[in-house]
Amino acid sequence: MYRIMIIEDDQPMADAMQKQIEAWGNQCQCVTDFRNVISAFASYDPHLVLMDIMLPFFNGYHWCSEIRKISNVPVVFLSSASDNMNIVMAMNMGGDDFIPKPVDPQVMVAKIQAVLRRAYDMAGKVPVLEHRGAVLNLNNTSLTYEGNRIELTKNEFRILQTLLENKGRIVSRDTLMTKLWQMDAYVEENTLTVNVTRLRKKLEGAGLKDFIATKVGSGYIIESKDGFL
Repeated sequence: MYRIMIIEDDQPMADAMQKQIEAWGNQCQCVTDFRNVISAFASYDPHLVLMDIMLPFFNGYHWCSEIRKISNVPVVFLSSASDNMNIVMAMNMGGDDFIPKPVDPQVMVAKIQAVLRRAYDMAGKVPVLEHRGAVLNLNNTSLTYEGNRIELTKNEFRILQTLLENKGRIVSRDTLMTKLWQMDAYVEENTLTVNVTRLRKKLEGAGLKDFIATKVGSGYIIESKDGFL
């Protein structure tokens, strides 16, 4: 499942595009504050952006340049002015493709799928680990849930990655400590407990209660069948 961000000020058109994208099994979010596009982008952390050229305050070329300062995420431009100059400008400003308006839903979906395949190793997949709707992106170490990004420390990310990679199996405390601190044999065991406790609080704060279970005397587990699946 990919996250698609639509930056289009024609709200009926944006809503129709969102509905079509979600019908194909992807998540989608429309930007509504066109003064703070980068904030919305950073918060949603999309896999692909659909960018209108003519926008309030700043045009799509400007926002594509701003996105390129922090991310290589694919950007597909939208414009009713589908002449050669706009296409050249879109590509020169860091765009990955161009969809003319009025948008044909089938053409839009086909182009989105093609760009995603090219961008993510031709396999159509992003290296992620998912459980209960929470998605851990191994490329940028981000955790997202219901469109919200949960900030993790390096240790919290490693703990969650290890548990998700072993979903349904108990991971011993020794295994986690080796994963986190490797050659440092002088780390107190309580340090792991502190890290797991902080991680749990972040998950619960985001609505992911009982995401990590403790197996007394054994370690920790993310259960594959926990009543939430």
